[in-house]
Amino acid sequence: MYLAYFIISALDLLDALGTVSAGNERRDHVNWIYRCQHPDGGFRMWPGTDFGDRADEQNAKWDPANIPATYFALAALLILDDDFKRVKRRQCLLWLQKMQREDGSFGETLVDGVIEGGRDPRLGYTATGIRHILRGNTAGSISLGGQTVHDIDVDSFVRCVRLAEAFDGGIADAPFHEPQAGYTFCSLGALALVGRLNTPHKVNDAAPNAPCDPQNVLKWLLSRQTELTDPDAGLDTEFSTDNDAPDTQHAEGEHVSKDTGDDCAEPVRQDPSQSVGNSIFDLLVDGAGMNGRTNKVADTCYAFWVGASLDIMDCVTLCDQAAVRRYLLGKTQHDVLGGFGKYPGDLPDLYHSYLGLAALSLAGSDQLKVLDGGMCLSKDARERLPGLWDAWAFEDRTVT
Repeated sequence: MYLAYFIISALDLLDALGTVSAGNERRDHVNWIYRCQHPDGGFRMWPGTDFGDRADEQNAKWDPANIPATYFALAALLILDDDFKRVKRRQCLLWLQKMQREDGSFGETLVDGVIEGGRDPRLGYTATGIRHILRGNTAGSISLGGQTVHDIDVDSFVRCVRLAEAFDGGIADAPFHEPQAGYTFCSLGALALVGRLNTPHKVNDAAPNAPCDPQNVLKWLLSRQTELTDPDAGLDTEFSTDNDAPDTQHAEGEHVSKDTGDDCAEPVRQDPSQSVGNSIFDLLVDGAGMNGRTNKVADTCYAFWVGASLDIMDCVTLCDQAAVRRYLLGKTQHDVLGGFGKYPGDLPDLYHSYLGLAALSLAGSDQLKVLDGGMCLSKDARERLPGLWDAWAFEDRTVT
């Protein structure tokens, strides 16, 4: 499902969805997504786990609905301008409420009544994305088809996010872990989707809210822009000399001993006079991408995770957007095949190609549709949501 989403949303950002696919093909895309809808609510990752007429209680554990798949399915339907009339909305929201643990985190699947999968912000983000698409800004219990559907525990989820905030401003997957840009985006995005986000410009009136120190988060995000691009190059040892530094650290964190004998070559050190690397290609293209953690090299996907986080915080223009565009177009875009790879010279893949396009849109490219960073899709697609919410408002009843 996520591969389908990357393709559909990328074509939408390129404003090519209506030209590279005929109307009957787009209807087939929609039908394939609904083919993955689970009878008890939510969506599968693919149709291969559906047992059809052979489904029973014993093999149900092999065919659960999936939180990320459900978000990607609903978002893809939104991009394809579906009317959502076939979405099992009530069953999906009932299932979503069961996917939250007591500590506020969300799992990935529900198997034999047990929440399975991780508990990091990626699942919280996709869970709140599902809630946002199917409920809008309606909080509390609602009545759908004569059945009461309870909301998720928003307060508990926000407290879960606050516990993972790090001292330096980033947000991790769990308390006391190292912060990372992907987890930071998912946390900020989820907070925005449930209306509990603090930004450098405004503290949210609802409580609890997060992050606790939005200025510190902003500082951490802006520190992610880096000219270090080659994962095989050594770090510049600014505060040491050959005599007082017995070890040198590889750019990806691997410690390599200097005193290893004649058969072990000295690790390559980046020349401080070369700000973007030490190849001819690097010298021709001056660009600064984003990394995901302190002292790491730039990576295509983090241009999105950081850029979208800044967009959610309403501060996207504070980074050097021109340098991000040069990094993506001049370093990680594949000259022959098209698309984007993870690092300069890498073969392109769907994941990095889509997030590369999304990052370019956030960095001000005029060749792409405007991206809504919070939902990772075009603003054109997100603007269809109020129409769905208005139609559902005639069906929903608030439960007091």
